[in-house]
Amino acid sequence: MIIKTVILVAMWISAAGYSVWWYLHRLTRLRTNAFSLAVGAVTNFFDTLGIGSYATTTAALRFRRSIRDADLPGTLNAGHCLPVIVQALIFIASVNVGAVTLFAMIAAAVFGAWIGASIVSGLPVRIVRFAMAAALLVAAVLFAMINLDILPGGGTATDLSGSRLAIAVTANALFGVLCTIGIGLYAPCLITLSLLGMNPLAAFPIMMGSGALLMPIAGGRFLATGKVDQKIALGLTLGGIPGVLIAAYLVKSMPLSLLRWLVIGVVVYTAVQLLRTNRSERRHISGALVAASGTTLEEYTK
Repeated sequence: MIIKTVILVAMWISAAGYSVWWYLHRLTRLRTNAFSLAVGAVTNFFDTLGIGSYATTTAALRFRRSIRDADLPGTLNAGHCLPVIVQALIFIASVNVGAVTLFAMIAAAVFGAWIGASIVSGLPVRIVRFAMAAALLVAAVLFAMINLDILPGGGTATDLSGSRLAIAVTANALFGVLCTIGIGLYAPCLITLSLLGMNPLAAFPIMMGSGALLMPIAGGRFLATGKVDQKIALGLTLGGIPGVLIAAYLVKSMPLSLLRWLVIGVVVYTAVQLLRTNRSERRHISGALVAASGTTLEEYTK
């Protein structure tokens, strides 16, 4: 109980500190619009279900061509920060999960993002995306086989210990690192904990708590640099918090079997998004090479 209380206090401090920081960066002089509010509500609704908000928000904003690409990362981090903290506060306070497991997993994610980013950020992002997508698809198949009773599996534990906790902590540190290069933590964290035998619902406080203590740092840094469309970010925040509150009730009231199938859907969706991003970037690079030198990407890489 003491550990959970410390984590919740840290969340409140993060929320307050981030709000003050945003206020100091001219938040009160801004207005937003109905489109940004709607995007914030819808994407954070699905984020609370474990799907994530970055890919869906990016697709919506690019469809309307309402933001510069250079401002997109900062706007995502700044706009979704407070809704993610609300998610974490709700699920940590109301969902039964082992305090030691919760603390260890959140600390690992923060450590991974803070310390290990320089190592993984030097790897080609396309290769990391492809490897992650392949791993998620394999995990989804295994998890589906467990749900269909083809393979034995757990799925009711609310905490981990021993080697399983060590595996989970190591994995979440890696997922924290991957967050720094634009690969979301929710899906891989959710599937890892589920495959290790945890109740999928118990994974929600862990993955949301991890994001909630990472995003204020990232969002604050982007605000300081000015690479944020604050009108859109404000809409994502004001629309996102009600979306979180509605979705949180649905998640907590879902039957366990339905929630497990939701995990599979989340993982497959995330893997497809990673592969589509790689394909889109490949086309962009190929087009740029042809325009500049008349050489295709295939010829260039021979």
